[in-house]
Amino acid sequence: MTTKTVTPLNRKKDGTTAAVDFAPWPEWGTRLERIFGQAMEKYQAGSRGADVLFTTEHVTFLASLGSTPQELYDFVEDWCELGEPSFEVALRITEVRAEYFFFEQYLERSPDVSTPASIPSGGATLGGFVWLPRIIEKARAKLRGEIPADMMFGCKNDRAFLKKVGIAPAQFLRVVWNAGKNDEEILEYVKISAEYKED
Repeated sequence: MTTKTVTPLNRKKDGTTAAVDFAPWPEWGTRLERIFGQAMEKYQAGSRGADVLFTTEHVTFLASLGSTPQELYDFVEDWCELGEPSFEVALRITEVRAEYFFFEQYLERSPDVSTPASIPSGGATLGGFVWLPRIIEKARAKLRGEIPADMMFGCKNDRAFLKKVGIAPAQFLRVVWNAGKNDEEILEYVKISAEYKED
């Protein structure tokens, strides 16, 4: 059986070229699943905190995807405490962030972090949809790698909203990515999805 060699992708910006170890699923996805499983076992054994559940090697690997230990910890914590989201959901969200990190940010992590004041409250509405303004800004922060440590894209309330309108978390991230700053385009997508959602 021949083992496939993954060639690092190259990204160019301002005339420079950088070799990037950005392997497609299943290469990095398998590793992420293993890290998720190990963290889940530690959590269930009583360990708490991203600094406890993940090693320095894990931190470096997550950084290569534009992610952080806290972001993965939030998924592990919710899975252990609430039974959702599944690893598959966490994987797809991480995948979209990694693609944005690669294609839009050229592997240069944003130095900024969103503040609570920059994220609308849960009671804010857009087009009659409560929570939509908040999740749009959370999605943008997630894509840019600017979501604060005490905030989670794909939290319990996010999941409830997205389930209500029939959109998967990773799918919503892609919609926000494609729409850029156009909230009305996002709203239109949400309206159509909610209208045709299967109960």
